[in-house]
Amino acid sequence: GGMPEAVKTWVNEKDIELFKFLQQFTTEERKKRFEEVLNYRTRHVTVVLEDIYQSHNASAVLRSCDINGIQDIHVIENRWVYNVNPDIVVGSIKWLDLKKYNEQDFNTPEAFDALHKKGYKIVATCPHQDDYTPEELPLDQPVAIVFGTEKTGLSDYALEHADMYVKIPMFGFTESYNISVSAALMMYTLTQRLHNSDINWHLSEEEKEELRFDWSKKTVKRFWDFEKKFRELHPEFY
Repeated sequence: GGMPEAVKTWVNEKDIELFKFLQQFTTEERKKRFEEVLNYRTRHVTVVLEDIYQSHNASAVLRSCDINGIQDIHVIENRWVYNVNPDIVVGSIKWLDLKKYNEQDFNTPEAFDALHKKGYKIVATCPHQDDYTPEELPLDQPVAIVFGTEKTGLSDYALEHADMYVKIPMFGFTESYNISVSAALMMYTLTQRLHNSDINWHLSEEEKEELRFDWSKKTVKRFWDFEKKFRELHPEFY
């Protein structure tokens, strides 16, 4: 019995027991919801925010990611530190994986390297580049869509080192959509295209199992009380 072999790579025996223990306190309804959501979760598209300083915009982008099934957000903090705005995020941050790059003065190269190593094509969003629309952007390889700051857009480095460019066509007098709106449109279009494609965009069983565990921990109120109880039941792990 127990869990599939593959899972052993991210969890140790203690985690497996803790997960089983938490399962008892997760309602069937909640477990069912996890499965519905996991079914649409993807890492084939990921979102990168470069130096967003209006935290309500960044937070709105996180909500769009959650709603459209995008699991990973990469936040590059060069001049501005991103603080999650709790009112706007409305819990969506809880279900996402947020990776921050903030060790250097300028962190974009490090983020781009990390994404390239993972096999992502880096796609810069910019209103003036005549490149792909969200409908045309190639999705045969995983893509990381980079959004820039509200006022000045992406850094020169980001524009020079992107593999592709995407822009949302606009038909009015206004220069561009607010970032949270353009991110929402972009995510929606790309994920709909994935759902209708034969690309393998789903998470692996192992990734799903990891998120089930993570989400179970986040779902129980006062997790530390449960952990305390678990310690009493399983002194062998401590």
